[in-house]
Amino acid sequence: MSTAALDAVPAGRLRNPVGGHIPVAGGLARTGLPYARAMGAEAVQVFVANPRGWATPAGTARQDEEFRAACARLALPVFVHAPYLINFGSHTEVTVEKSVESLRHSLRRGREIGARGVVVHTGSATGGRPRHEALAQVHERLLPLLEELTHEDDPRLLLEPTAGQGASLCSLAADLGPYFDALEHHPRLGVCLDTCHLFAAGHDLAGPGGMKQTLDELVCVVGEGRLGLIHANDSKDVVGAHKDRHENIGSGHIGAEPFAELFTHPATRGVPLTIETPGGPEGHAADVARLKALRDG
Repeated sequence: MSTAALDAVPAGRLRNPVGGHIPVAGGLARTGLPYARAMGAEAVQVFVANPRGWATPAGTARQDEEFRAACARLALPVFVHAPYLINFGSHTEVTVEKSVESLRHSLRRGREIGARGVVVHTGSATGGRPRHEALAQVHERLLPLLEELTHEDDPRLLLEPTAGQGASLCSLAADLGPYFDALEHHPRLGVCLDTCHLFAAGHDLAGPGGMKQTLDELVCVVGEGRLGLIHANDSKDVVGAHKDRHENIGSGHIGAEPFAELFTHPATRGVPLTIETPGGPEGHAADVARLKALRDG
């Protein structure tokens, strides 16, 4: 961050970088970075594999270094989103084995491209199994991956609660407590909060003081310093709908004001935000600009 930018930040507050998810087909640096520039991104999130598949493609050292160097030069925090199929609570052994392989790949690729964190959905207890059995499996199969994060350049693992569909293991802020217990509050463990997911799960972010109350609860449950990334998305559906349908900032049922409230909470100090809203470069640029205005206003 430039000296001029730092001078514009209120005293005692670190600026929140605002950015978005960028496409990488054609190359991390060659496709992703021009898209990031077009939307005015100060932080980026990428996929390093097909998000709806199990493939674990190797990276290209030259492209990785080009992307990593450019992001370092531009002071862009980078995050990786792991594939959606990962579920450490599954009752199917083949799914769990593939989840281990897929997440290990995302963590390794995250280190190779200089990512600050790897986001993974918290999954569900499938097959009608009790939550405690699914969480015991999370302990058995996911904790060893955290123990592998011994390199100084390894990213943090950021748990993203879901919108509460089906037998979700983690959707409300309170659900993070048992999940963190299952992973022994590992020092490499953090949280990625998706505002649409929180709203869909039942946290009324649009109600008076709703954002502050939710963030207060998060800190109470997992402790300070665990929030590593925020997915800033409005919601097409009403609170508690358990539907993960993102809307552009200020155009959904959350509205713009709760995002302004988000920027002032101590738990979000310096935490990057990335949008996952509808639309292409122009729509994404508008959402990034809207969030920056709420941040800086």
